[in-house]
Amino acid sequence: MKTKEIREKSDKELQGVVREEKETLKKLRFSLANRQLKGSHEIRVAKKDIAIAKTILSERAVKKGIN
Repeated sequence: MKTKEIREKSDKELQGVVREEKETLKKLRFSLANRQLKGSHEIRVAKKDIAIAKTILSERAVKKGIN
């Protein structure tokens, strides 16, 4: 997912993205452990999407004055 697309989402949608990507990451790790995953780059993409979404949520919290 592109950063621009993620920034357009609301806070609740971003929390949903984080939950979905964490679930995806969990499934990818199980697939990797079972040697069913062919491209490990998908794990990096999922981690990156989680990090971007959490960063944007954090930025918004700082702007609102919420820690």
